Amino acid sequence: MTPEQIKQRTSQIVEPLRSLPGGLLPILHAVQDQLGYVPEESVPVIAKGLNLSRAEVHGVVSFYHHFRRTPAGKRTLFVCRSEACQSVGGREIETHAKELLGVDWHETSADGEVTLEPIFCLGNCACAPAVMLDEQVVGRVTPARLDALLDEVRSED
Repeated sequence: MTPEQIKQRTSQIVEPLRSLPGGLLPILHAVQDQLGYVPEESVPVIAKGLNLSRAEVHGVVSFYHHFRRTPAGKRTLFVCRSEACQSVGGREIETHAKELLGVDWHETSADGEVTLEPIFCLGNCACAPAVMLDEQVVGRVTPARLDALLDEVRSED
């Protein structure tokens, strides 16, 4: 989308939600749901629609890790950071994922394939450490198993 198309689509999202009490978060969620992230071009449109400063909108976007400021990769890898996963090798999986993808949390690999996100409990504690690739939860993850999982999905594309 061009910057102008982003602004236009953002305006269409803001209009029906602007009168909601505390409408900023529902608007930001709607923008991210529809555009895949909250583009910089959306911030002034949202601010104007809600009579807020750009700094206020930007502050909320940057405070909540859920909101992306850049497009996500084709796939999202969530690595569980809960205590159960940490106690059985989760930190090793975190480090390996970051090195393997060449990114830190909330970043996307250079090839645009995988975005790395932390998550705090996948409900798979009995099979820790766990990851989730898109919507598939995988337990008892080792560095080798993570390599194989990512190799498998990259070969599908």
